[in-house]
Amino acid sequence: MFKVLVADDDADLRLSVASALSENHYLVDQAKDGEESVNRVRAGHYDLVLLDVNMPRLTGLEALKEIKAHDPSIIVIILTAFSNVRDAVEATKEGAYNYLEKPIKAENLVYMADKALKAKHMIRNMSMSAPVFRLPNGTDFIGQSSEMKRIFTVIDKLSRVDTAVLIRGESGTGKELVAQALHFNSPRKDNRFVTINCSAVPENLIESEFFGHEKGAFTGADSRKIGKFQFADGGTLFLDEIGDISAGMQVKLLRALQEKEFTPVGSNREVEVNVRIVAATNRNLEEMIKKSEFREDLFYRLNVLPIQLPPLRERKNDIEALASYFIEKFNLHHHKNITHIDAEAMAILKAHSWPGNIRELENVIEHAFVIEGTTLITAPSLPESLTQKYGVKSAVPGFSEDEGDFEDSTDGSEDEATISLTRNGSVALLADRKGFKLDINRLDFQANKEEFERQFLISALKAFKGRINQTALHANIPKKTLLRKLEKYGINARDYI
Repeated sequence: MFKVLVADDDADLRLSVASALSENHYLVDQAKDGEESVNRVRAGHYDLVLLDVNMPRLTGLEALKEIKAHDPSIIVIILTAFSNVRDAVEATKEGAYNYLEKPIKAENLVYMADKALKAKHMIRNMSMSAPVFRLPNGTDFIGQSSEMKRIFTVIDKLSRVDTAVLIRGESGTGKELVAQALHFNSPRKDNRFVTINCSAVPENLIESEFFGHEKGAFTGADSRKIGKFQFADGGTLFLDEIGDISAGMQVKLLRALQEKEFTPVGSNREVEVNVRIVAATNRNLEEMIKKSEFREDLFYRLNVLPIQLPPLRERKNDIEALASYFIEKFNLHHHKNITHIDAEAMAILKAHSWPGNIRELENVIEHAFVIEGTTLITAPSLPESLTQKYGVKSAVPGFSEDEGDFEDSTDGSEDEATISLTRNGSVALLADRKGFKLDINRLDFQANKEEFERQFLISALKAFKGRINQTALHANIPKKTLLRKLEKYGINARDYI
């Protein structure tokens, strides 16, 4: 959700403009004069600022110059009476996006705001990488570091040819996104993009998964099946985790690549296909070749034009852009209004080594969304695994992410040994001091801990009306752990619907 600042010394006009924008899903703040508008911009983050021309302390034109000097990316729209149109035109020369004449019509205001922010979004994407790769599901392939700009250049060139490609990199670096970018920016984009995760298919079924089978070819083959090679005919077949297939399957895959045909399991007929192969692995294939675990001829067939993706720890200049992208994504998914990450939290993100790469960063941002109750991500809302080494106290004390259990987090006071619910009404589950009471006559840690857990789960179920998935998500408890705990304490979620 975009954040907007409306600056005008006319309180009624400010209110009407703010109301029109709020009704159209903008997050709106107000300032009563030019100086306050500049101070607010310097203190916070705004996508769009609306400035009246005539204001005390600083005029709209003076405030515009200050705002643009602070952050040139902020969109500014000038509000003006007919008699001041000349000043508004002058403001556009100084960097204002456009101007609106008073009286302000709500539909014109919202239309211009939408148009201005779409323009900003497009410019932002273009500035991140050259070229920008957008996938059909709306995902942007983001990167502004020199390493990623080099990758984008390679993808651009490979999209124009039909050669096999091997994508290499650690888990979570975005290998499937590269494969999708290759396909959806190629002449094959109107045909299918088909994925096989080679490590996820059982060994006895992988040949059928690749090439299909005839009815009765093996036990359980009750009907004829088309394999992924044939299903992807005319398009692109992405073979993820190619290093995990067996030696026997490597031979059959090599033949299919060389001959562009294959034989379904249980059949005597040859099937011809026109499919581009893109493969990916996080394994060291050269070492596997030395150990006779991967065929050298298959390696060279796939490795004609390799792409090596750098880990996130080697492209930390992209962390801020990637985090901003995930903020936009999770604002829509979780219906929240988080605008950015504060300086302390960003410093922690940039200091982290990111063994899980981009996938780990995405999970960290979503974790913060579930916990955070403000309009920005702060350090305490990050997972404890990131914050503990920097002396930052987690927003969910005593919770172990790995086990989903609550640990002792008391300091001996009764207030600490209680449960309360939510920091802002629905996001983080902390403690409800009306619930659990410490039994000082029975100083048994395990018994009190279990009662704490039981009351916490009841409070959580009440808050989310017995919905298991919502309770697990917002209480930051793995669903399996939640179900196990409910069974342990004899709690029926249906009692709280």
